[in-house]
Amino acid sequence: MPAAAASIGKPGDPARATRTVNVDMDDSMRFTPDRIEVKAGETVCLNVRNAGKIRHELVLGTDADLKAHYDMMMKDPGMRHEEANSISLDAGKSGQIVWRFDKAGTVSFGCLEPGHYAAGMKGSVTVM
Repeated sequence: MPAAAASIGKPGDPARATRTVNVDMDDSMRFTPDRIEVKAGETVCLNVRNAGKIRHELVLGTDADLKAHYDMMMKDPGMRHEEANSISLDAGKSGQIVWRFDKAGTVSFGCLEPGHYAAGMKGSVTVM
């Protein structure tokens, strides 16, 4: 998990998830929805589905974390994410991230596959 993970929250217990948010990823380089609102302290299950024909991922982080990780992905395009704050999905696949959003603020998310983040495949979670 990135060093700044503590500032964006921590992995959550699925049994304590207060709600589920469905997030679709597709080849138009968009997340639907691309804006999510949660309460500080809330544990949310993100049901993530790749509705596209190519691999996509959803990575939670700060803007700085995502930019740094994206730069690494450009150098190593085959790198797969296996962290609690991310999910990488082949075409047609689905998965989950369960996350506890601890502090008020903004948590960013993006697809760090080469070219996707730069094409606008990003969004945010507003923690109130």
